Amino acid sequence: MMIRTEERPTAEGRATAEGRESGPQDPAGGGEFVLTFHCPDSLGIVQSVADFLLRQECYIVDLKQFGDRTAGHFFMRVHFASTGGTAAVEQLRDSFAPLAGQWSMDWRLERHDRKQRILVMVSKYDHCLNDLLVRARNGELPVEIAAVVSNHADLEGLAAWHGVPFHHIPVTPETKAEAEAKLLGLVDDYDVELVVLARYMQVLSDSATARLAGRAINIHHSFLPSFKGAKPYHQAHERGVKTVGATAHYVNSELDEGPIIAQQVIEVDHTYTPADLVSVGKDAECKALTNAVRWHAEGRIILSGNRTVILR
Repeated sequence: MMIRTEERPTAEGRATAEGRESGPQDPAGGGEFVLTFHCPDSLGIVQSVADFLLRQECYIVDLKQFGDRTAGHFFMRVHFASTGGTAAVEQLRDSFAPLAGQWSMDWRLERHDRKQRILVMVSKYDHCLNDLLVRARNGELPVEIAAVVSNHADLEGLAAWHGVPFHHIPVTPETKAEAEAKLLGLVDDYDVELVVLARYMQVLSDSATARLAGRAINIHHSFLPSFKGAKPYHQAHERGVKTVGATAHYVNSELDEGPIIAQQVIEVDHTYTPADLVSVGKDAECKALTNAVRWHAEGRIILSGNRTVILR
């Protein structure tokens, strides 16, 4: 049975209104948190969550939800604040666990201001790495770049300028297993939560993708599979393409076919040279990858089979 939407405003509104009456209007200085979950759809889920927040003296800042009526599954993200600013994330998790068990939720609860630790993998193209480094440095992305890993040494200076550790791990067919073992060792050593393949031109093995399932994001140009191989933008120019695009997706064992997170498309025309297409393509790749990393770090993405639900 699906949730009746007419029930939801009552509990949510009560939690919001009563929380604001008894607490500060501006949550700055108070604790803010994000709860993301999915579970089988049923009557009363939203009201139960709102009532829980009210009992914890928290009010809702922002709420996004989606009921997949085809699959009978429910998805929700709640950004909420503690009225007194004294709530601790560990206490909230302990208190929420019984409710999560009641509804068979797959859930995550984190502080809103928490930065995820990411490791960026790159080869020789620097545009996506540079974009991530700059945005992380100036606070536009809620991430901390713990390290950069590359199969070439070309971009060590860029990482060093940003004060980020750089690890050169060459990869050959003979050393692939050893190289991936070093990579996964760094993921553990740096306590990495997300691996970002920012134009890393090596294919990860099935064992590595399984180890990083749901926490590795890749970017590629959206000409695939039409223009595979070397110089895809030059191939596209020869075919007279009218759009340039990029796709960010989770990594799985199917090459460039993991669950799609973000896509960018930019119109072009016959006046664009191959170099122009490359430049436009870089912009699209940076934008798609940035969005994907941001949404993942903010707890907005929930995997649903080979699809993603993004609660923006």
